[in-house]
Amino acid sequence: MTNLVVFDVDGTLVDTNYHHALAWYRAFRRYDLTPPIWRLHRAIGMGGDHLVEAVAGSDVERDLGDRLRTAWEDEYAPLLPEVMPFEGAHRLLESVAESGRRVVLASSGKADHVEHYLDLLDARSIAQDWTTADDVERTKPEPDLIAVAIEKVGGGDALMVGDSVWDCEAAKRLDVPSYAVRTGGFSVDELREAGARAVFDDLRELREELVAPSRA
Repeated sequence: MTNLVVFDVDGTLVDTNYHHALAWYRAFRRYDLTPPIWRLHRAIGMGGDHLVEAVAGSDVERDLGDRLRTAWEDEYAPLLPEVMPFEGAHRLLESVAESGRRVVLASSGKADHVEHYLDLLDARSIAQDWTTADDVERTKPEPDLIAVAIEKVGGGDALMVGDSVWDCEAAKRLDVPSYAVRTGGFSVDELREAGARAVFDDLRELREELVAPSRA
């Protein structure tokens, strides 16, 4: 049984992916760029340091990358009060901790966003630690964020839980097994192909798996 569960936050515990896609769309529109929102959604889960180039190409990243990331932050701020936790998110974290495993949250979000999510999830007394964008220079699909999260709690036999192919790919690069939930909008086949050991429709199904000692 794993003794540490690393949880992604955005799109896994809190329902933010479509808010992020809309904020990125509005950020690009400030510079008369119109990427399809479906393409933006497909990139959510990778960090902003990767997203601009992935969506709009290396020239846009070179010329506008930092300005687009600043614009995204401006556009996301008014949407933050609309963000809600997924049903069962707090209970999931609580159940994993009660099973004797350590909980760490691996977020590449801005520090103030992560603080807000911790309050929404009532997670401060459950998670042993958490990360923010300030902890790494490279975000997912690079594995740095997961590695830092594991290091923050002293290491251990870890399992990653996420919602995107980028979460699963990052975990695979560290040889950390991953579970995925479909809350990010990716298909079962995509998540499996990216490395997920198992895929769940929602957090209730995931909790039933994680709290079964013979399975986790």
